[in-house]
Parts: sequence; structure tokens; C-alpha cells
Amino acid sequence: MLEVQDLRVAFHGRREVVRAVDGVSFALDAGETVALVGESGCGKSATALALLRLLPAPTGRIESGRVALDGEDLVTAADARLRALRGSAISMVFQEPMTSLNPVLPIGDQVAEAIALHQGLDDDAAFAAAVAMLARVGIPSPAARAEAYPHQLSGGMRQRVMIAMALACRPRVLVADEPTTALDVTVQAQILALLADLQRELGMAVLLITHDLGVVAQIARRVLVMYAGRVVEEGGVEDVFARPRHPYTAGLLRSVPRSDRPGAPLAPIEGAVPDPRERPPGCAFHPRCALAEPRCRLEVPALAPPAVDGVASGAQRAACFVTEARPELDLLGAHS
Repeated sequence: MLEVQDLRVAFHGRREVVRAVDGVSFALDAGETVALVGESGCGKSATALALLRLLPAPTGRIESGRVALDGEDLVTAADARLRALRGSAISMVFQEPMTSLNPVLPIGDQVAEAIALHQGLDDDAAFAAAVAMLARVGIPSPAARAEAYPHQLSGGMRQRVMIAMALACRPRVLVADEPTTALDVTVQAQILALLADLQRELGMAVLLITHDLGVVAQIARRVLVMYAGRVVEEGGVEDVFARPRHPYTAGLLRSVPRSDRPGAPLAPIEGAVPDPRERPPGCAFHPRCALAEPRCRLEVPALAPPAVDGVASGAQRAACFVTEARPELDLLGAHS
């Protein structure tokens, strides 16, 4: 349903060019949930914005690559065609509802705007459809809430409004950028359950961008691990979480409590994500990696399947010279 090939995104300043996304590729099937994870600054949100060509102009640019929605390339689509597809065929739940919603318009009008645009309804019919959608996402007294302004709603309610706006026209693909950030665990569970219910009802594909590995384990089927603008590991959630093949993925897993390893000490990843203006040569993770070899400092590893007896196997892939050469290595047990 959605196929991304060699996507590269850069931000052009007056004196320098900052490359935020460097050759990202993945596919998303109908009804599938894929998670994109990594620390802040790894390029997750830039990837999401690029999919809908919402990068801030004129600095943010897609330098190359293809984003195909049902075979139609969104990168080269005309602006009028893109406006017709956004909100109807592909939608996005933005990271910060309070800054994404218009503070001077009632929420009902904001939801109704997309419905009127894409479904050709008059104002009254579009507003009625917006109220129905607010009810569908679990907002109590939706007719009254539709007259409210964003600042009059709680964080959880604002997030539900964002979901209502994104799903009002029944898109085939939903990009959800940190949809549960800053929400308490009860509201977070409600939002995730809501997304899962609506996904089953609409049959849509979901790209979930998050740093919360617990959320990934709960609702995603596949996971892409991103570091310094590149996907460094990809595979089924259960496979990646049980046996990561990239040291960065293992570091993320060791830094959070896990129910399958009770009592295991937490081991934070030393250092920080490199500044995209000053990325190190070779594997970008090598300055933080206890397993780095001389080759890691010179060459960029390709995202390739792990080898078993010299033969590539399985759908899990990792961009790591160390685990490619030593497939038996248990990275979760390898502490620095």
C-alpha cells in the first residue's frame, strides 16, 4: 500500500546543508502496523513529514527517493493532486496537538473542514459528520465539544480530536507521530485501543513513530530502528526484541525495564545521537558502540539479513559488520 525507496531529506540553511534522512526504505501493507523507533534526533519525524511532503519550506527538501501510495509517487505529484490525497488517502496524527490545532477555531469546524473538502458536503452536513466522528473516537457529549476550543480540552481529548481529523475521510494509510506522548498511562492505553479498533474497522495501514518500546510491543507487527538518519535494523517485533542484531537496538532494549528479564540491570547507552552536521565516518553508531571494530570507523554497513552458516536467512535485517560476522552473538547479554 505504501512503499518508500531510498528517501533522502535535507534542510538547507544559509551556510550549510543538514541531511536528516539518509536513504530510508520500507514498505507498509494494508492492515499492518509498522513502528519506527529511535532516540530524538534520529530523523523519525522528518521521515514522517516527508511522506506527506509537509517539510517546512523552503529549507526542508526531499533530495531524492520515491514514496509510492498504491503505486502513485507522492514525491513527484502535482500540488493539486497532493492536496486531494492528503487527508483522504493518507493522513497524519501530529506530535503536538496543542500546536497543531488552530487555537481560534472550534474543534468541530476544524474536523469538518477536511470532510467538506474531500467529500464535497455542505457546511451543515460536514459539521454533522464531524460530530459523528468525534463520537466515534470516544469524546463525550460530542455536539457540545464540537463548539469548544482546543484550550478547553484536556490533552487526551485534544489527541482524540487529532485522530478524528486524520480519520474523518477514512484514509488508507495513517502516519501517527508520537500519538501518546505526554499522556498518562490510562489515556495512552485508551488512545492505542482506539487506533487498533479504527484500524480493524477501516483496514488501514499504520506507521507508528514512537520512542516507547512498550507501545511498539503492544500494537506493532514490524519495527524499523532508526539511527542518525538511517534504518539500522528491521524485522518482526518479537524477533527484534528477543534477539536484536544491531548494538543500537540492543542498547535501547537494555535501557528500559523488560518483563521477560526481571531484575536485569538497566544499562543506558553512553553518549548521544551525533549532530547531523558532524556525523562520524563509517557506522554512525561506532563512537557509542562497545563492539566497534576498525572497519566500523571507516565503512558504512548495508542493511542486510544476518548470516547463518554464511547464508542470509529470515526477514530480520541489520546494518552491522559485527553481527554479520558473528551471528551467534547475544547482544542483550553483551554489556560494555
